[in-house]
Amino acid sequence: EILATPSDNFILPQNVLQLNVTNNNYTDPNNLKFEEIKILGLLQEPVAVSVLQNNVVQNSSHNITYDPVNKVALIQGLQLELGTSYSLRWTPGTSVNEKYDCHPGLNASKEKCERLGCVWIEDTSGLNVPYCHYASPDNFYSASAVRYTASGVTADLACNKSHLEVSENSPAPIGTLRLEVTYHSDHLLQFKIYDYANKRYEVPVPLNLPAAPESAVGSRLYDVTVQNKPFGVQVRRRSTGTVIWDSQLPTFTFSDAFLQISTRLPSPYVYGFGESEHTTFRRDMNWNTWGMFARDQPPGYKLNSYGFQPFYMALEEDGNAHGVLLLNSNAMDVTFQPTPALTYRTVGGILDFYVVLGPTPELVVQEYTALVGRPVMPPYWALGFQLCRYGYENDTEVARLVEDMKAAGIPYDVQYTDIDYMERQLDFTLSPRFAGLPALINKIREEGMRFILILDPAISANETDYLAFTRGLEKDVFIKWPDSDDIAYAKVWPDFPNVEVNDSLDWDTQVELYRAYTALPDFFRNSTAEWWAREIAEVYSNPREPAKSLKFDGLWIDMNEPASFVHGAVGGCRNQELNFPLYIPQLGSRGEGLIFKTLCMEAQQFLPDGSPVRHYDVHNLYGWSQTKPTLDARFSSNPSPLTFPASSCEIDATLATPSEKNRNYFYLIYFYFLAGMMEFSLFGISYTGADICGFFGDSEYELCARWMELGAFYPYSRNHNGKGNKRQDPVAWNSTFEEISRNVLNTRYTLLPYLYTLMHEAHAGGSTVVRPLLHEFVEDKTTWEIFKQFLWGPALLISPVLEQDEYIGFRGEFRNLSSPLGHINLHIRGGYILARQSPANTTFYSRKNPLALTVALNDSQHAEGRLYWDDGVRIDAYEDGVYLLTSFTA
Repeated sequence: EILATPSDNFILPQNVLQLNVTNNNYTDPNNLKFEEIKILGLLQEPVAVSVLQNNVVQNSSHNITYDPVNKVALIQGLQLELGTSYSLRWTPGTSVNEKYDCHPGLNASKEKCERLGCVWIEDTSGLNVPYCHYASPDNFYSASAVRYTASGVTADLACNKSHLEVSENSPAPIGTLRLEVTYHSDHLLQFKIYDYANKRYEVPVPLNLPAAPESAVGSRLYDVTVQNKPFGVQVRRRSTGTVIWDSQLPTFTFSDAFLQISTRLPSPYVYGFGESEHTTFRRDMNWNTWGMFARDQPPGYKLNSYGFQPFYMALEEDGNAHGVLLLNSNAMDVTFQPTPALTYRTVGGILDFYVVLGPTPELVVQEYTALVGRPVMPPYWALGFQLCRYGYENDTEVARLVEDMKAAGIPYDVQYTDIDYMERQLDFTLSPRFAGLPALINKIREEGMRFILILDPAISANETDYLAFTRGLEKDVFIKWPDSDDIAYAKVWPDFPNVEVNDSLDWDTQVELYRAYTALPDFFRNSTAEWWAREIAEVYSNPREPAKSLKFDGLWIDMNEPASFVHGAVGGCRNQELNFPLYIPQLGSRGEGLIFKTLCMEAQQFLPDGSPVRHYDVHNLYGWSQTKPTLDARFSSNPSPLTFPASSCEIDATLATPSEKNRNYFYLIYFYFLAGMMEFSLFGISYTGADICGFFGDSEYELCARWMELGAFYPYSRNHNGKGNKRQDPVAWNSTFEEISRNVLNTRYTLLPYLYTLMHEAHAGGSTVVRPLLHEFVEDKTTWEIFKQFLWGPALLISPVLEQDEYIGFRGEFRNLSSPLGHINLHIRGGYILARQSPANTTFYSRKNPLALTVALNDSQHAEGRLYWDDGVRIDAYEDGVYLLTSFTA
């Protein structure tokens, strides 16, 4: 008999395992030896194991493997004789992949690190391994009063971290925490960590949750375990035993302005988190940190951009998929490391997680959009090709463009005007240079086209007769300083009255000299929604000057991060702690604080129930709060509800316009925008696309031609560029360019019945439109890395030209396909049917053509057919002559 005991009641402070012989009346004739020992419950990896006999170290070679999820160490290669007592001693260590950053803030140093009780080891590998990492696996929180029920788990959390110094990135921890786990359904669970003793800000966005938990013990896809000390939550997929969330890690802390939690991941295949320019669809796990905070920031590597999407999907090694949403709207960042693991850090609110279990990637998106809201259904015309630019000189230029496009026979449904059409960029006004715009809009609408106007939220306060501002004052709609009647003024686009702008001056000087003070509406207020709807209605039907009525078909809402051209407010901000909190997430221009390009964080807003909230907490919800009242606007002069295609979805769409303002480099087409479209699909935003040919700088001929070929397969297909750059629309180049554009857009318009049906399926059931290959072929692990091709639904693969001599996936092989200029490779999947229509110059006319079918057979052949009303094919009318193919007989 051998008794193996850890010291001191299983806590192992001495890291010793004693093997004592208690009865030695047996002699083994075969000289058997113990060759391996498994130690359970070790919170740290054992390194430098020594074997001692009678306090003498024995010479032996052994191998150590450690399972950090299950906290199990296996020591192999031992030679322990029967009948002999031994001691095993080891040093607890931290492998490189297990190092969690203990000082993620600015100006980390060895002294600051050690004051936090952490270890400073400078890394020379060049892998961005954190110099300062936690010395202990303990996160100083422990769970008590853990109670498991059929509908969830509850526990109280206590903190014993008071002995550590309270300093940078380590503010006073909150010890009155509660954990609530709710089993909402068999595939959806929530775990929420909050301060039960003090009310804190929580995201005021309603989710689609059942009134009471609907899961059943026998059919749930998951099991949840609360780990007591150190505290952690573990979620395990029941069918496979895979742990998909494990937060028993040293990083967990919960303070007033710094919340941090880490989780181990089941694999390094993680997708999502936005909006930032990511270099691949899959996140890079090699010690990368990405900030999330809505900002008027063009795409750039690790620069937080227009939107805020704290959701990810992860694949498990066996191909199962799950998704995780952190419902928190404060500034945050997420660090990925090769453990694999990720760490969330946010500066306010609570930790409120929602996990969907899939198990397929498509089911993850469907379950997620069921929770947060399905994608909106765009009208059929919004799937047509669209043109816009910032910098049209007058309505004559726009009218000439429309005629040139018609003359070239290039399919084209929607024309925009950017802020040029306004007088001095004032919302709800019409510039004298665009006096003919109302008539032009009426003309193109009669010809089957549509027109979209831009609106920004910022309202000029430097006017003598500006109803939008005076009525806003009357309705009390503008964001103010806390507990004050003073408006927190920003500066955005409107110019001061009676000034002549000198464009040769640098930007900041122009802002100081020429930009007017602007008031930002608080779109959470009910009064703001009423005011906003009235102002929009009077653009559509101008009651004072009917000849200026602009009968637009959609609205493009922009600059609603919200943007400001002064950092914070005119005259500066008033609360240093909120604008420069103890921890500033790793954002672009991090040293400028949270106010960079936006409003002061202490500015006060009011929820619909009258509750005051700080902009600090709801900044990332500003675009979302503007989207709903814009969608809800109705006009008595236009009985049909207006559809606003620039509103991408009804929740978390803090980016209310599709991705724009990109730079004109070939690599960015796929490095950011193909991966970005796939990410937006994960987020439940189907109607998305990049500015074809780029926004900044002058585009180049071949780049723009290739981009037109690619952009014809964006769900939102718009060519748009910036002021001062040369034209890049299809009729701005030469006849060859026109032919390329005409041909590829005719292909798009031919396939619009299929695209429209995909949009309806996304709206009704939450499926993706732009679809990564892994969604259809997850059993092929090669697809987990592919992002330079994408699918429309399950059946059409688009392989754009992105670089010279590229390789294209082909039935599990890599093939080089010919793609001369004017050609883009499309692949139809065997076993699927694509509905088609003959194209026309607008969707208004093309949808009057009969539907046809392309049937792709599994032997790479295909057949053609037409749809007739009496041959067993069922077609349902959906919108004004647009049809959805719902079933068929072949």
